[in-house]
Amino acid sequence: MSTVKEGGDAHAASATTIRVRVRLFAIQRELAGTREIALDLRPEATVEDAWQALVSRFPVLAPGRPAVRFALNGVYADAGDRLAHGDEVACIPPVSGGAGDPAVDPQPGSGATRTAAAVASPAILEVREGPLDASVVVDLAARLSSDDDGAIVAFVGRTRRTPGTPAPGQEAEAARHAGRTVERLEYEAHESMAAAILAEIAGEIATRFGVTRLAIVHRLGEVPLGEASVAVVACAPHRDAAFDAARYAIDETKARAPIWKAERFADGHVWIGEPARMGPRQRNGGAAEPEP
Repeated sequence: MSTVKEGGDAHAASATTIRVRVRLFAIQRELAGTREIALDLRPEATVEDAWQALVSRFPVLAPGRPAVRFALNGVYADAGDRLAHGDEVACIPPVSGGAGDPAVDPQPGSGATRTAAAVASPAILEVREGPLDASVVVDLAARLSSDDDGAIVAFVGRTRRTPGTPAPGQEAEAARHAGRTVERLEYEAHESMAAAILAEIAGEIATRFGVTRLAIVHRLGEVPLGEASVAVVACAPHRDAAFDAARYAIDETKARAPIWKAERFADGHVWIGEPARMGPRQRNGGAAEPEP
């Protein structure tokens, strides 16, 4: 997959332009035929200006705008946020699990999604290549649990043969494969941003449920039928906290982490998911609940 540069390799901020790096993933990467592009923009440019400049180069991306979210230097951002020379803008297409229940996001660009990034040392948070074998939850529980824990709750997500909900814009391709069996999944990620969001989620779990012995491990690359793509383990003195922590961990990971999933069929693939949720669900009475 190519990388596109505009305006030459050498560039410094000037009175007339700034240079930003735009990264593309999943559906957008395929449509544009490139993983990233360097754009020269006016000094007062915003994230939306970068998108418009991108679309002027790759008009095929334009219909996807309603489902696109943005990240600025690895943090979810609002389209109106201002850019500076050297910034990285990531265009975030629908993520693997989607937004799920409706929620009220924190104000984009305010830094609100970074307030829970500090995580207690017992947490195991990984986005990695390679298989997750049948013993993964046993191994994680052994690494995490202590004699104070009366409950260990584990979740494993596996590849199933039936298809999921196609991402916006993938409906026609999904219809073409209707009735066919999924042969494998394929995952890709904005890895550094995904790792940071897993840390945020772990911090939120520590605050909301008092659970710090937590693992979230997500696999990248191809995942054949019946194999695991994600494992969550939560250890706590009492079962309610362990169940709540594990459920919150997988729901928030699927809704927020920039991890993309394609279902592979014998003669093609379909991207799965919904627009990313840019921050945590609001809490009500100490529990994570969807907002109206």
